[in-house]
Amino acid sequence: MTALESQSHRLPQPLSGCNGCPVESLAAMVGNTPLLEIRYQYRGRPRRVFAKYEQKNMTGSTKDRMALWILRRGFESGTLAAGFTIAEATSGNTGISFAAMGRALGHPVRIYMPDWMSRERVALIQSFGAEVIPVSREQGGFRGSIEQADRYAAEHPHVFLPHQFDNPANVDAHAAGTGREIVAQLASVGLVADAFVAGVGTGGTVMGVGRALRAVSPATRVHPLEPANSPTLRTGRKEGHHRIQGISDEFIPSIVKLDELDHLVDVWDGDAILMAQKLGHIGLAVGISSGANFLGANLLLDELGDDAVVVTVLPDSNKKYLSTDLVRTEEIRPEFAAPSITLAAWQAISCASCCGR
Repeated sequence: MTALESQSHRLPQPLSGCNGCPVESLAAMVGNTPLLEIRYQYRGRPRRVFAKYEQKNMTGSTKDRMALWILRRGFESGTLAAGFTIAEATSGNTGISFAAMGRALGHPVRIYMPDWMSRERVALIQSFGAEVIPVSREQGGFRGSIEQADRYAAEHPHVFLPHQFDNPANVDAHAAGTGREIVAQLASVGLVADAFVAGVGTGGTVMGVGRALRAVSPATRVHPLEPANSPTLRTGRKEGHHRIQGISDEFIPSIVKLDELDHLVDVWDGDAILMAQKLGHIGLAVGISSGANFLGANLLLDELGDDAVVVTVLPDSNKKYLSTDLVRTEEIRPEFAAPSITLAAWQAISCASCCGR
């Protein structure tokens, strides 16, 4: 019996049919993404980072995993049924996921989103036939988006609220899906993770993947990441401004348990932009948070040693950032790490051959 099998009772089971509930038709479109081994040099020292390539999901981001699980739980519990409107507050990727999946299942979808997110996000959500309700800073930004979605549900019948920041299914999706896949993919090449790091938006990724990795190796370190420009997790409140859309959304979500995680990792947004640009130049067209996560993994290699097995996620593609600073020249500052990184090559570890799905 493997370590994963002996401790599998700690983890939710992978999504695989739910007695005919509607999301079963979408399950094959989500998960089973490649794990990339990215080789590079940092200040002349050879290193590698392992990263989940999440743009291979249905709408191009890791949020599809969580959306599928939340919809499944909604149908199973009866809080979601035919004809219900799905209403959610989001910074973008989750809204895209619920727009696509909700409309595929025949539901009206309303997405409440801060009005400073990239215009590509808005256009993508609208392209699926969902309604976008922009929320200004004066109206409360992210918190205001949540309040408006809740108010809509209170005033209208038959509304399903995913509540991604508070929903345990968010964590379960990554424990049963992303985390299990990482364990199997590393095991297929004879490795176990020494550490995992991921930016915190809702926190579902870092909490769920961390749970799965520690079920196999309790000594695995699990680190939340946030922008150095806006250390919400460190201070407990909104601080400063940053350009890494999708993380540090003005508050600490209830599903994030900082006392269960290792120390915070901070990355400058300009450094994340430079790193995402570098990844694009070797054929990995990723968003700004992917650059941040790669730099977070590099920081952990500083602590653990060049040969440590450090894992992260590349949450989405660059397609939602073509109107942002991702495609502009970024000023290099002395504290940035990306200019000292020379990417060499990468290879993909397929999920099909080792994840059993």
